[in-house]
Amino acid sequence: MEPGRAGWLLLLLLLPALGAAAPGEFDPYRVLGVGRSSSQADIKKAYKRFSRVWHPDKNKDPGAEDKFIQISKAYEILSNEEKRANFDRYGDAGESQGFSQQQHRQFHRFHDGFYFDESFFHFPFNSERRDTSDEKYLLHFSHYINEIVPDSFKKPYLIKITSDWCFSCIHIEPVWKEVAQELEALGAGIGVVHAGYERRLAHHLGAHSTPTLLGLINGKITFFHNAVIRENLRQFVENLLPGNLVEKITDKNYIRFLSHWRKDNKPHVLLFDHMPVVPLLYKLTAFAYRDYLSFGYVYVGLRGTEELSSQYNINVYTPTMMIFKEHIDRPADVVQAREMKKQLIDDFLSQNKFLMVARLTSQRLFQELCPVKKSHRQRKHCVVLLTEEGEKFAEAYEAFLTFAVANTKDTLRFVHIYSDRQPEFADSLLMDEEKYHGRSAWFEIIYLRNNAGKIVFKALEEAWQGSKEDNFILLDLLDQLRTDPGLLSSETVVADLNDELAPMFLIRWFYSTVDYISDWWDSLFHSNWREMMPLLSLLFSALFILFGTVIVQAFSDSSDTRDTPSSGKEETAAKTEKNDASFSKESNSRIPKKSFVEVTELTDINYTSNLVRLRPGHMNIVLILSNSTKTPLLQKFALEVYMFTGSSSLHFSFLSLDKHREWLEYLLEFAQDAAPIPNQYDKHFLERDYTGYVLALNGHKKYFCLFKPHRSGDEGGTLGSCEDYDALQHAEARGKSSCSPGSRSIKNKLHKLSFWMERLLEGSLQRFYIPSWPALD
Repeated sequence: MEPGRAGWLLLLLLLPALGAAAPGEFDPYRVLGVGRSSSQADIKKAYKRFSRVWHPDKNKDPGAEDKFIQISKAYEILSNEEKRANFDRYGDAGESQGFSQQQHRQFHRFHDGFYFDESFFHFPFNSERRDTSDEKYLLHFSHYINEIVPDSFKKPYLIKITSDWCFSCIHIEPVWKEVAQELEALGAGIGVVHAGYERRLAHHLGAHSTPTLLGLINGKITFFHNAVIRENLRQFVENLLPGNLVEKITDKNYIRFLSHWRKDNKPHVLLFDHMPVVPLLYKLTAFAYRDYLSFGYVYVGLRGTEELSSQYNINVYTPTMMIFKEHIDRPADVVQAREMKKQLIDDFLSQNKFLMVARLTSQRLFQELCPVKKSHRQRKHCVVLLTEEGEKFAEAYEAFLTFAVANTKDTLRFVHIYSDRQPEFADSLLMDEEKYHGRSAWFEIIYLRNNAGKIVFKALEEAWQGSKEDNFILLDLLDQLRTDPGLLSSETVVADLNDELAPMFLIRWFYSTVDYISDWWDSLFHSNWREMMPLLSLLFSALFILFGTVIVQAFSDSSDTRDTPSSGKEETAAKTEKNDASFSKESNSRIPKKSFVEVTELTDINYTSNLVRLRPGHMNIVLILSNSTKTPLLQKFALEVYMFTGSSSLHFSFLSLDKHREWLEYLLEFAQDAAPIPNQYDKHFLERDYTGYVLALNGHKKYFCLFKPHRSGDEGGTLGSCEDYDALQHAEARGKSSCSPGSRSIKNKLHKLSFWMERLLEGSLQRFYIPSWPALD
């Protein structure tokens, strides 16, 4: 074949592929269902409508998440005039345009005008050929912050950061898929972060390359640095767990282990298995239930466990799990199975998390055992035995334990309190202290009524001795309580319980120091140099300043030391005057230059000049108010920010919530912190009260800081006080301030705003970045 003809044949083969590129391109107009001449208001309405329908929290369709990503990215393009114009001219959606992994563009730019089809060269980057098993593990920033991080205190997470056009990601796919399925079945968490769509989350995790594997436990991130093979990944997840979760038990130490329930106030679990090493499933289970149970492991094939296996009649060929509570001679519950599955273990342990008569050692335990009443059917009564600590109260406690075992019901909880360890709680229940003094024990029936700590209860007339007569009296009282809840005639407010088992301050400080040193050591040898540069820069700067000062002092002119006293005094006086002048200049920058505060309304007319095109370094402090709260909020706002009006870089405005609620809610969607703004897609979003919110808007850098209103009744609040606005000279110009009860409560929303302003000027507030400022219409 001639060379020229070969070239033509190749061109004919490529032309059909080139012609197919257009339909696969990402079109934001088509995604939002709007025309190219649509206004920003129409685009925003379309975005609101589609995002509510396809939000993953509301729509359980498998493709809802990808559709929602498309909608968000389309709105990001069309809401930005520059990106929209770029797309209209060149049809370029931008490198960062997110769309579903099933709809990646098949054709990518090569040099200036040449496109190639991945499928033509059989590259594995085509999303249709990619494995979709990772879709259920995909993480988003808000999901990670609000759900994954809190859940990491119950189970460790193995997280993979991946991206398109990643050769190494393809190589580890088979191993990752196998390990993810195995670890998830054992109780570990699995997560996948797509760096192309979730750049913010990838940066937050410290992943600057793909693929990156890391572990998350107790909110702490640990990077994986070994070869990606099954054994290394399993060992990595196992090393994330604390080393003292499961104790090795033999004939010599099992009595000590089971008797420890009095000290740690927990049931104890014995795991009998023929594996020489504690299985990872048991370690993950022990980590998940470590706050409620203590775990021990018995290797039945080891010499020295014969007595233990014989006493509890253990089948050495079948894994066995036993729960021991107050009685160590016999288990409270047993489960045996040839294959211990996670679901079986969880069901077994969740039913045995507490002792028969648990001692209330913390407020968290009290709230779990005696929960807040939600309805008449869900009400649970707590039967409380109050004694002092010591052997002389053992007989009364044993009698109470026997009664609890014989009368266990779903509606009753039997608990025990040491009155000398919880004096405030005991005194609030034992109002007649003289009657209680000298008694061996006392008995109460209570149930928690509300979150404020108010309870209703009834106390026995005589102290509990554990006699048959006491048993009959208590049993009769419980029978009457079923039909007559009004029997609980006493009412009081109890203080929070002390955490008796909390470690000492020195121990907590030691553990924190060890964690910090280990993190620093790991960062020094394994972290990316991009992460280490700030630390190295700070270190070298400190060394440079230190040695520079020493050198300057060593080679300074010796004549300075021989100056006359008079010249020294004159120099000192000159320096003093110079320092005073600089100090007064610095102070004057904060002193108000006017006797009033200029607060303008932020409208669509001045929106561009006051925010979008605000000069670099300038910020607009915006107060959110409504027509009904305008006067009191503006008065309180002026008082709080008056001392900061001397700064020429601060501008003060207010925004009407009645006119621009959608603009505000769009901005608050980016405020993803530890206590995020509630999801705007709930059914009450139109009724939410945002009055009193204050936003510090940096128009140039496109971020804002958020002040949430002070809640009435908080410590430090001045509810009911009416501020004297005449303290400023401009009070007469604004009129007489209102002192009605409603205005006091509204003004109290801006309590401590001045402290927030101090932190704003210090630069210590959290910043929430946005892609672009939305239109104000």
